[in-house]
Amino acid sequence: MDRRSFIRRAGAVGAGAAASALASPALAQESPKVTWKMTSSFPKSLDTIYGGAEDIAAHVSDATNGNFIIQVYEAGEIVPSAQAIDAVSAGTVDAAHTCSYYFANKDPTYAIGTALPFGLNARLTNAWFYQGNGNKLMNEFYATQGMLGLPAGNTGAQMGGWFRKEINTLDDLKGLKMRLAGLAGKVMEKIGVAPQQDIAVNDVYGALDKGTIDAVEWVGPYDDLKLGLQKIAKYYYYPGWWEGGAVVHAFFNLEKWGALPKNYQAVLTDACAFANTNMLAKYDVKNPQALKEIVKQGVTLRPFSQEIMEACFQAAGALYAELSKSNDSFKRIYEDQVAYKKDAYLWMQLSEYTFDTFMMIQQRAGKL
Repeated sequence: MDRRSFIRRAGAVGAGAAASALASPALAQESPKVTWKMTSSFPKSLDTIYGGAEDIAAHVSDATNGNFIIQVYEAGEIVPSAQAIDAVSAGTVDAAHTCSYYFANKDPTYAIGTALPFGLNARLTNAWFYQGNGNKLMNEFYATQGMLGLPAGNTGAQMGGWFRKEINTLDDLKGLKMRLAGLAGKVMEKIGVAPQQDIAVNDVYGALDKGTIDAVEWVGPYDDLKLGLQKIAKYYYYPGWWEGGAVVHAFFNLEKWGALPKNYQAVLTDACAFANTNMLAKYDVKNPQALKEIVKQGVTLRPFSQEIMEACFQAAGALYAELSKSNDSFKRIYEDQVAYKKDAYLWMQLSEYTFDTFMMIQQRAGKL
């Protein structure tokens, strides 16, 4: 080997060693060991909605080679469901997987983050959050509570709930004690229902069985079958006009979020987006089979009458007008969503509705 060749090779080896020495600390800084706690507002037994948090944790761990770990705890393990965001704000936990509207009693603006009665369906909800102003506006609000929120699940349109008796007219609803979440209770209250909003999911079956409540809504066939609600109430109503596309959020302590490396923030954002899509896909596969089983067990499916739907729609509009007068943050975000909704449903009439209606006719005719 000549002297010049030796020097070239020695230089190349030295440069490689130097690059390696520089790369290792740099990589270590970009991928620090981080362990977070995430509290869920759902029990493990409801695997689809609880599973959104598990999806987030799995994707974050895989994408960081196990350097960023999120430990998921079911409702009640660290804090009760109703205290999930308080724990995030206080830093007791780093994150929560829950529904924003569970905390509408603190501020009605929280309700917009999940679903408003007669709001958006799941597809339009995603469009408003991701491509409209939804994430921006809601996070301006969440920041005042020391949090950042990302959509991390969607149930799709929900069912209208379980009733012990048939509901045909508005008079049939008067005085009825019903477990409802979000602003739906406020709407139903205007037409005579006595809403019960402080009943956790684990207590729903017992409350209905003991007669503490006369009716209950949760999500839809798959979850409701798991809860066993078909054993108690035999009238199952639709649609859940209060939740056309209910979002489940991942909330993060704002200070903890800000301390994450940018690449970890990106990984976590992508993980939440996957959980959001995957949850809806799971429900769309599982609900049809669960509905068949529910009917097989003797449950009667009933649509809410046009009279009831119209009355509730009017009541919802009156409620939003009242809230907009007294709450600036609600007014600003609500008006933005309504502006999007007007145009979006105009388009939906031509596209989704026309196509889906035709296909449903074929399904009823047994042609699919």
